[in-house]
Amino acid sequence: MSPLVQGIVTIALGVGGSIAYFYLSNLFLDKVLFPARGENISRNINRANTIRPWLFLGPTALLLAIYLFYPVVGSFVRSLYNRDGDLFIGFDNYTTFFASDGFQTAFMNNALWALVVPALSTFLGLVIAQLTDQLKWGNIAKSIIFMPMAISFVGASLIWKFVYANDPDIGLINAIRGSFGLESMDPLQVPFWNNLFLMVILIWVQTGFAMVILSAALRGIPDETIEAAIIDGANPFQVFFKIQIPQITTTIVVVWTTITILVLKVFDIVYAMTGGNFDTQILPSYMMQFMFRDDGRATAIAVVIMLIVSPVMIQNVRQARREMR
Repeated sequence: MSPLVQGIVTIALGVGGSIAYFYLSNLFLDKVLFPARGENISRNINRANTIRPWLFLGPTALLLAIYLFYPVVGSFVRSLYNRDGDLFIGFDNYTTFFASDGFQTAFMNNALWALVVPALSTFLGLVIAQLTDQLKWGNIAKSIIFMPMAISFVGASLIWKFVYANDPDIGLINAIRGSFGLESMDPLQVPFWNNLFLMVILIWVQTGFAMVILSAALRGIPDETIEAAIIDGANPFQVFFKIQIPQITTTIVVVWTTITILVLKVFDIVYAMTGGNFDTQILPSYMMQFMFRDDGRATAIAVVIMLIVSPVMIQNVRQARREMR
């Protein structure tokens, strides 16, 4: 059977099966389980209306629960076994990691990424949103700044490889060093600073995202509030820091936590730029060292990453719900 026919048959079975399920289950509920007739007609109708949403949402909720919980539980159980999965070793994979220099370096680098990237991305996005809203050509500037969001992390890494190139005729950093008479060097091989150079790439990509969200939030502040502050004698800095910032604090927190979640999962940039060498290892790239070689340790790192990301994600969901209210 050709792939085209397989696709058509799959769509037909999926859509047809869903329609048949909803029609037949609704028919069973109204005609057999709680029929709208007889002495208890009112009670049956109320019961049918109470059960109907769960009947329709039940299969989706069940599949979603399996899809979400099974990989989590399965990964945790797998992390308690050795590399071949045939010997239970408890938390040995975790204790081995916490004692290893490679894991500690990756963990500290991840912490540095989580501190620097969300802070600078949000700060730059906020400043640019405020400044571009005051300009006639602000929308053009926003479009240009937002463009990196359309580039994949690997594509962005390739672009910045030219900026960090060891050749002064190509690389910006070595061109600047050359203008001061300094010799060329590879910025990505300088410990500590190479981490910051890698973070610049993600900041470059995420500033556009922060700018768009925060610009919308700033425009949502009533003009009367700002005009009243100006009439009371507030200067532009006081209006920005004491009037506008407090009113969009929840949006700033949502943007901050969203970027933090992304940072804790980022892998492509480090892998494409340095492959995790020169002390640039982070937890996802460190996990890749054990993929396909030691599933026990790889899943243990995946569980650690999940535990780190979960509190931030929960806080983000709570903040978003508070914002919607």
